[in-house]
Amino acid sequence: MTADERIEKAGLLYERAVFGGDSGALAAADRDLDAVEADLALARGRVIHARFLEERAEDSRELELFERAAELYEGLGDVRGQGEAVFWVGTFHQVVRDDTETALPAFRRALDLATEAGDRLTMSFALRHLGFADHMAGRLDAARVHFEESTRLRRELGFLPGVAANLIGLAYLTAQQERRDDAAALLKEATELAETTGSNGVLRWIAGARKELNLL
Repeated sequence: MTADERIEKAGLLYERAVFGGDSGALAAADRDLDAVEADLALARGRVIHARFLEERAEDSRELELFERAAELYEGLGDVRGQGEAVFWVGTFHQVVRDDTETALPAFRRALDLATEAGDRLTMSFALRHLGFADHMAGRLDAARVHFEESTRLRRELGFLPGVAANLIGLAYLTAQQERRDDAAALLKEATELAETTGSNGVLRWIAGARKELNLL
């Protein structure tokens, strides 16, 4: 059901309660509006996060929106939505606040919820960011496991820009393990995927990785 349909339905439920005397209709209206609010909060929070990636200026509304979305989805019993929102709570702490310690429980919870809901895309995101945490902590083997599982899920889903992004992370790991030829091959595949899908942002990341790893 779309947001417009939910809002229209809530209006009809209002009329049923006021004019028809059916006060029980109000609970159903609340649920529909909570679902709309949760979707909107999650979407707006993601837009604010994208703006942070461009401007590197924290907006405190981002965390508030993601936490509100998670709360609403939990109340609705929407495990898939809750998992996605909890993942973004973790992302805020890891990426915006540079606080991986606070982010880790959110990523683990998001992975559990997404697994329960069968949401492979959110699973892939949670695994990717757990991989970042392992890499930063020097747990290279654990990081590789997380990145490779995330990449496997993304290939299954046909999420090729996401595959390309993960290959960059794997290239950093591989270069750190003194396997420079393998790292170069990973960046080559990442470039091909990014070019095929018009993922110019990912191409900029690849260029940065080539420069940093001296694999020009």
